[in-house]
Amino acid sequence: MRKVILLAIAAFLNAADLSQVIESPDAAAILKKDALPAAKIFAMPEGCVTEDAAAIERGKYIFHNLNGKVAKENPPEGLTRKLADGKDKQFGNCVACHNIEGANGYGNIGPELNNYKALYMDNGARNAQFVYQKIADARIDNPTSHMTINMTNGLMNEREVCDLTSYIVSKK
Repeated sequence: MRKVILLAIAAFLNAADLSQVIESPDAAAILKKDALPAAKIFAMPEGCVTEDAAAIERGKYIFHNLNGKVAKENPPEGLTRKLADGKDKQFGNCVACHNIEGANGYGNIGPELNNYKALYMDNGARNAQFVYQKIADARIDNPTSHMTINMTNGLMNEREVCDLTSYIVSKK
């Protein structure tokens, strides 16, 4: 009897049109939605890089934290854990890939950023615009970069990129 029931179920499954119950996502639409926007050049605004302690502190916070929900401590004045729509604010979490002075649990995937200004800017090899662009959209000079595309995709705004640039090039 059991064998007959199993044969009947198998026959039903073979004859049944299950196309309506099997999920078939539109892969083309998913890929289009997930595609990165085209690389974009950003001009650093006047007065972007500063020695203002508040801006550097905001940059430091962005560098060392992933998002508002799991941020280690409350953000400094001028930053918030939540976006206007109530979602958690995505911060930089640069320390996941980069090392910089005072980093705790730093990554070793991206370039070393310790003493960045003295090593790269004071000799003219790099300038603040280079750092700003790297943070905003690193694909301009490296189309295969794995670095987060912060301004082109809206993760960061202009002031946040300025604060982060100020932190990276500051004396620690």
